[in-house]
Amino acid sequence: MTPRTTDRPQMSVEEFEELERNAPETVRLEFINGRVVVKPMPDGNHREICMWLLRQCMQQRPELGLYPESGLKTEAYRKGRARADGVLAPTGSFRGHGEWSDTSAVLMAVEITSFDSDTHHRDRVEKPDGYAAAGIPVYLLIDRDDCSVTVFTDPEGGRYRKLENHRFGAMVQLPAPVGITLATESLKDYVD
Repeated sequence: MTPRTTDRPQMSVEEFEELERNAPETVRLEFINGRVVVKPMPDGNHREICMWLLRQCMQQRPELGLYPESGLKTEAYRKGRARADGVLAPTGSFRGHGEWSDTSAVLMAVEITSFDSDTHHRDRVEKPDGYAAAGIPVYLLIDRDDCSVTVFTDPEGGRYRKLENHRFGAMVQLPAPVGITLATESLKDYVD
């Protein structure tokens, strides 16, 4: 397990943002728990899952937008920078924002696991803590390794107090403030 480095980060948030601005387009960087993390580029099935979720969100909550690849200021005191696979927020919430946005309008952050060695620590451990610390009401993890959907809710003290895990194929209720029901049967088509 990678130790938390928030007390002794690899660099300042400002140094990270400068590094990220100058990184090649094919490299996506995050700053989580005081360390720089390289986020893998999405594969075709990852992109298809994003579109599946986008369609369901738009059908049920057309006043909301599911913003892909959104940079968020996360963790306590906004010292982290996470690039969520998707962010659900009222349409227009990010008008005028730069690369890294405050999370005050965010109703839900979404991550879809990638097939890389760091996905467990990044998507299942660090991201939930960062999103909870930032006060994001719902974190949705679509886990292609486990063929499951996990819904994290009730952020308090830098942790989500409640989580529900559902196998692909289940009907998944995303609670308020999201208020969307996901029919997850088709996710079985995107696990290989």
